[in-house]
Amino acid sequence: MDEFARPRMAAGVLFVNPAGHVLLVKPTYKAGMEIPGGYIQPGESLAAAAIREVQEELGFTPGLGRLLVTDWAPAPTEGDKLLFVFDGGILTDADTPRIRVDGVEISHFAFHDLSVLTDVLNERLARRVRAAARARQADKHLYLEHGLPQDS
Repeated sequence: MDEFARPRMAAGVLFVNPAGHVLLVKPTYKAGMEIPGGYIQPGESLAAAAIREVQEELGFTPGLGRLLVTDWAPAPTEGDKLLFVFDGGILTDADTPRIRVDGVEISHFAFHDLSVLTDVLNERLARRVRAAARARQADKHLYLEHGLPQDS
C-alpha cells in the first residue's frame, strides 16, 4: 500500500496599511505574534479557512485577494505542514475600527514595519511574511520552503 503525505495545512491573510506595515495579531496561547489565520478544517477550502479565521480573530469578513505564498514548512513537533497566505489588501485608518479582537484567542493587533518582523515573529514566519509582502508588490505568487523562495 502506498503511503501518502498528510500535511497539516493553515491559511493566513496579509493585511497592510497605506504605509506598507503588516497587521499582526497576538495570540493569547503562545509567545510572539502571527498574521491572522489558522489551521484548515477537514473539507474546508483554503479561502474559506482564511475568511473564517479572520472572522473569528478580528470580527469582520475580509475580501480576499489572490494567493501570495505557498510555504512547505514541516516542523519537528507537528510533522509536514503547508502554509498559505492570501492578500487581504490595504486597511486604512477608516477600516481599523471594524477590527474587534475576540479577547480569548487574540489579545490585540498592531501594524508593524517589515524591518522589525524578526523582533516580533519567529524567523521562519518573518521570512514568510516578508515574502508575501514582496509577492503582493510584484503581483505574483511565490513558492517557499521554510519561508525561503524556491522559484525565481
